[in-house]
Amino acid sequence: MVNAPLARPTALVRMADAGDLYISWRWTHDLAATGIGIVPRAQLTAAITALNDALPDAGAAPPAHALTDGAFASYRSELALAELLSRTFLPYGLAQQLYELYRRGIRPHLRIQPSPRVAQVPWELLAPDPDVRLVEIADLSLLAPASVVHAAGRPARAWADSRHLPVVGVLDPRVPGFRADSALGSVLGRMTTDAPVAGMVAGYLAQGRWRPEVADPVEAFRRTDMDREWLGAALRAGASRLLYVGHVTAAAPATGQSEDAQLHLACGAGTVGFAPPVRAHRPLSAKDLLLGGYGLPGTDGPPDADTAHTSGRERWPIPSRVALIACESGGDLRFGEAFGLATAMVHGGAETVTTGRWTLPTDLAFHRIGGAAPTSHPLQDAVRAIDAAHEQDDAVLAHGDWQRECLAAWRALRTVEHSPVLWGAFATISTARTGDVGSA
Repeated sequence: MVNAPLARPTALVRMADAGDLYISWRWTHDLAATGIGIVPRAQLTAAITALNDALPDAGAAPPAHALTDGAFASYRSELALAELLSRTFLPYGLAQQLYELYRRGIRPHLRIQPSPRVAQVPWELLAPDPDVRLVEIADLSLLAPASVVHAAGRPARAWADSRHLPVVGVLDPRVPGFRADSALGSVLGRMTTDAPVAGMVAGYLAQGRWRPEVADPVEAFRRTDMDREWLGAALRAGASRLLYVGHVTAAAPATGQSEDAQLHLACGAGTVGFAPPVRAHRPLSAKDLLLGGYGLPGTDGPPDADTAHTSGRERWPIPSRVALIACESGGDLRFGEAFGLATAMVHGGAETVTTGRWTLPTDLAFHRIGGAAPTSHPLQDAVRAIDAAHEQDDAVLAHGDWQRECLAAWRALRTVEHSPVLWGAFATISTARTGDVGSA
């Protein structure tokens, strides 16, 4: 299909939980082209239950379930799940409009604002037909909360103005108090110069665009100096992008406190912050990123007065594009009031944020549990692809192109390393309107 990026019709799709699920949509180039769909509570519950049963760590299933006998473990069972999700969440009227555009060779942009209950639905995988997935007939992104995008004083940073600046990379930092094989240990494993992500870093080093500056690409991984102060200094020095690969601890939706989501850097327990220490480590919480030093206990006077009166935006000026490649890094969308890590990035100035919807299997898990070929590197390949997408003018289009390539490989090879249990987890939140017809 030939898609003209500068003439791409856009639909805004919004959802609301009210017992049943209500789905509305409108096309920005034709205000009369609107529609509403309703998903009855029983049908909604059945679809969400089926999805949860397929996800890594879902319910009481062991971690191996998703890679061995869950719906994502085989092409046939994954397609059945995708068809169920499509019957549930793709309204007939919208599907008909998409089909008409498809017949004309046009791939529109769907900007989706899911309700909390359906925040983990992989919209890209929806199968309105056994041979067609939604990502093949539309580019998809998620809408950030309007209250955050239009917040007073939000320093929106445009990619065109900053693309020449360095990439700040935080790759698998060492979390104090946790061994490499522990809960907050290494996600990328032992790094070598011929590894895919090491090659990625080498490319940026050759351009002089990588921070931290290192002599050997391998030195960019498993560092012990990448704490919140280092991150703040690197961002304040100027950055086009932030690439984080590591651990996120999402807040439980039942708490109602999305701001408690935590990013794990190399911060020691003595670091000042809102999150409680975990062993020898204090995580960087979304609340830290939102508030900076405001309201921290013990920082209302000397010698910490400067910290106490520094906002999160000032301490960590977020660049135009951010990739948080970590388990459920976009978990704040599961809350009625989203103030988690993804939202904090938008609040701090990002216009594009790529996050994970659910727990991400590591390369080691694919090898040991899923039986994937030992030469495969699904997670590292995903890091490289997302990184490459964030370098393009239209990151949403590039992200979709990558997922379409992944889907083609899944159809053709049907081996676990190509399963959307990994690549289907990633979604891009975008406030930009590059290539769209009309405006939001």
